[in-house]
Amino acid sequence: MFEEQATKVKITSVVIVVGMSAMLAAVVTDHWAVLSPRVERLNATCEAAHFGLWRLCKKIIFIVEEDPQGKGCGPISLPGAKNCSYFKHFTSGEEAEVFEVKTQKEYNISAAAIAIFSLFFMILGTLCVIFSFGKGRDYLLRPAGMFFAFAGLCIIISVEVMRQSVKRMIDSDETIWIEYYYSWSFTCACASFTLLILSGGALLLISMPHMPRNPWESCMDAEPDTLD
Repeated sequence: MFEEQATKVKITSVVIVVGMSAMLAAVVTDHWAVLSPRVERLNATCEAAHFGLWRLCKKIIFIVEEDPQGKGCGPISLPGAKNCSYFKHFTSGEEAEVFEVKTQKEYNISAAAIAIFSLFFMILGTLCVIFSFGKGRDYLLRPAGMFFAFAGLCIIISVEVMRQSVKRMIDSDETIWIEYYYSWSFTCACASFTLLILSGGALLLISMPHMPRNPWESCMDAEPDTLD
């Protein structure tokens, strides 16, 4: 790998690390969306919820004054009794009979599986970048770029699945939640998509063969023909 090429790869690797950190934060946390019921009166309790790929957390909040942001029951950071339950993606349980858990389980199986594929592609891309610094192994930058691009595409598909999940829960007449907003885990997922797609494309460009600055370079570098 040429020195200039290695420098570009190192700079791109910094962006990749940030994107990977954002993806891991999104996958392991449960603040993708916050759901809120209608607040009928003050000085009463209401039940808000937030969830991620793996579990749904409900929180009973005592409302003293209206939310200045107009998001109903909340903000979710207010103190209150919290109860979290995992979706149990690959097992069945009594909670599967509850509509919101059943609904979330259907969508989250898909979203979680796609996120796992994203992590797998991310690991493969990281290995390719590490080994590409070896002598004569810069060809590994091309599959590395593709793996990171695939990881970004997988995480944005998970984002869309979660969006549909939230929409279905809000539109249902069987749930108490009527308002929602996307939280910081959702933002991390979107940021990781952008960074991984850009860094994957950058690695593909870096791995492209050197283009001559002018047509005479290729002619001057060519070996002269020998006459028999």
